[in-house]
Amino acid sequence: MAVSDQKPAPRDGIRVDLQLIADMVAPGTRVLDVGCGDGALLDHLARFKQVDGRGMELSQAGVNACVAHGLSVIQGDADTDLQHYPSGAFDYVILSQTLPATRSPRDVLEQMLRVGQHAIVSFPNFAHWQVRLRLLFGGHMPQTDALPHRWYDTPNIHLCTIDDFRDLCAAMGVVVEKAMALDRRGHIISGLPLPLANLIGEQGLFLLRRK
Repeated sequence: MAVSDQKPAPRDGIRVDLQLIADMVAPGTRVLDVGCGDGALLDHLARFKQVDGRGMELSQAGVNACVAHGLSVIQGDADTDLQHYPSGAFDYVILSQTLPATRSPRDVLEQMLRVGQHAIVSFPNFAHWQVRLRLLFGGHMPQTDALPHRWYDTPNIHLCTIDDFRDLCAAMGVVVEKAMALDRRGHIISGLPLPLANLIGEQGLFLLRRK
């Protein structure tokens, strides 16, 4: 059977939280998406921001989906493979909803900010009020839209809160250029003081840079 030269059809719109990440990326820049999944964000950035995009994905199924859409993606692990990239190789390094699944989150963040001028990180917020209530009154590890897995099959091994991540950035001397609390649909919850952002936000989204 002959291989078709026709490219896959463009994808539909991306998730709201991924669109917020895309809005942080300047056009024509160099981007590394770590844990890029099926490549939806990379594909969007390439088509609408004309970035020079690369991806790293742990699952073979994800890599296959990316390659099928013409994306430059390799199979790799954030904990071990970021160290192989040269310093300053990218303008942005993105880690979306993957940080809690890493074995050494601080080391991964350090590598991201070595490899890229900026890091964009999003993660589920374990201090969300529903999580607190379900743990307090239910007595079990909670399940929410942002944390859908049961305790014994979750990929997350380092759950954190928005305040925890702020503290980590301060300890590392990282500059927080933007910080957002998002609701369950990925929309920005605006006008919140920091304590309320940690209580009401179901996800955190940060744009970081080195000093």
